Amino acid sequence: MDESDARRAALALPEVTERASWGQPAWFHRNMVARMWDDARLTVRVEDDGERLALVEQMPGLYSTTDHHLGTNLVLISLAAVDAATLDAHLAESWWWAAPPVLRKRYPTLGPTEDV
Repeated sequence: MDESDARRAALALPEVTERASWGQPAWFHRNMVARMWDDARLTVRVEDDGERLALVEQMPGLYSTTDHHLGTNLVLISLAAVDAATLDAHLAESWWWAAPPVLRKRYPTLGPTEDV
């Protein structure tokens, strides 16, 4: 996977547009859904800081974090390590966590699934 795959998947989500953020491509609806952190990693939202830390601990080859992300619900995904289905799922979930209630109500199927 690469930036073009992230772009394709992000722009396929409802009401998402692209613009630059800190000099990197980023995808927004009303809030930021995802942003390229660097050429190799994509920033996405997860439910909370606990999920961010668990992902990094459980799969450090796929997920990482920086001091900049301490205490946040933002995690970095290695584009070289992620498959298309996982990337799509993370972007949909990131869309959900960034969405205001009006968008969540309009697109309820994009929310996190119960099966873990």
